[in-house]
Amino acid sequence: MIPTGLPTLVLTVGSRACAIPLTHVIETMRPLPIESVADMPPFVLGVSIVRGAPIPVVSVSALVGAPAGRPPTRFVTLLVDTRSVVLAVDAVEGIVTLDAATLEAMPPLLAHAGAGVVAAIAPLDDRLLLVLQAARIVPTREPS
Repeated sequence: MIPTGLPTLVLTVGSRACAIPLTHVIETMRPLPIESVADMPPFVLGVSIVRGAPIPVVSVSALVGAPAGRPPTRFVTLLVDTRSVVLAVDAVEGIVTLDAATLEAMPPLLAHAGAGVVAAIAPLDDRLLLVLQAARIVPTREPS
């Protein structure tokens, strides 16, 4: 679960708003070329060279079940422990601090939604905000 009172970066994919803890965000940038890699999970678009290092690119829309649309217009580089990943998103809206009173745990019916990446939900203006767990986006080991 994401601690409350923690600044988060709000991203959009399609009509969905997502938040990621700012502590994991390294930078936002325009998209770079993506090289596809065989046998990747459907949410991994491929690999981009960011500041000289190859980093996997993850489609946030695929992670949260948003309809696939146009190519991403922004990249967000995350660092979780010593692992990096680039999130491909439609837009970066800004920074918000989450309030404990507005955060709700995922309802049991939705517990398996978002491949375990969605930690909580909250209202954001007139939209639903999906609060993402950075550590679940960047796995600690390769799948078996």
